[in-house]
Amino acid sequence: MSHARKEYTDFEKLAPDVFAVVRDLGQLAAKAGLDKQLLELVKLRASQINGCAFCVQYHILQGESLGVPVDKLNLVVVWREVPQFSARERAALAWTEALTTLPNGVSDEVYAEATAEFSEKELTYLTSAIASINVWNRFGAAYRWTPPPRRRRAAAAAS
Repeated sequence: MSHARKEYTDFEKLAPDVFAVVRDLGQLAAKAGLDKQLLELVKLRASQINGCAFCVQYHILQGESLGVPVDKLNLVVVWREVPQFSARERAALAWTEALTTLPNGVSDEVYAEATAEFSEKELTYLTSAIASINVWNRFGAAYRWTPPPRRRRAAAAAS
């Protein structure tokens, strides 16, 4: 591919109201009490599916900062094939994939798995987080936002 068409900061400046609405929607699930590590895995998986380089990198870095094990961040793309993910994480990732791709809606099996792990309220907030990251992915992929750099740790920088 090539260079960015616009940057993330351009979006915030050009449409601060849209930026604020999407940002706020994305924060509601955590405010409602859903686990922040789980939400980062969901956001990372949707971003992988949608091919948003900015969001993939952003949610890897966010996950790391929240203490998500590196193996989970590396293997979320193949979550069905590895034992690192709990039943709740698997249900959230299956729900994410179903809502992100929507080829034939959401199957009864995926819905049953999700409702077995999440209350109605939790599933509603999880759905809002998935909706939000899909919106971010549309902007990030459309404008090819440059992925955020990994910040060097002070100790590594001092060496």
